[in-house]
Amino acid sequence: MRTTVTLDDDVAAAVDQLRRSEHVGVSEALNRIARRGLAAQPSGGGQFVQKTYELGLRIDVRNVWEAIEQLEQREAADRT
Repeated sequence: MRTTVTLDDDVAAAVDQLRRSEHVGVSEALNRIARRGLAAQPSGGGQFVQKTYELGLRIDVRNVWEAIEQLEQREAADRT
């Protein structure tokens, strides 16, 4: 595939450095760098776990309007 891209200065420098050290063309150097990035493991890994907190309030969310009313009552009570 032939395409035109604009590289940021740091990426262009990395491509140029690899091109010179490995004696390859710009396309080959860019492909190698892209493949390294694709193969790299994401940092921080692990499974996402949502933090939850016990609020002491049970709401049946099947009836949205009732849930809103309960929350508004709770909010009003907390202000007093």
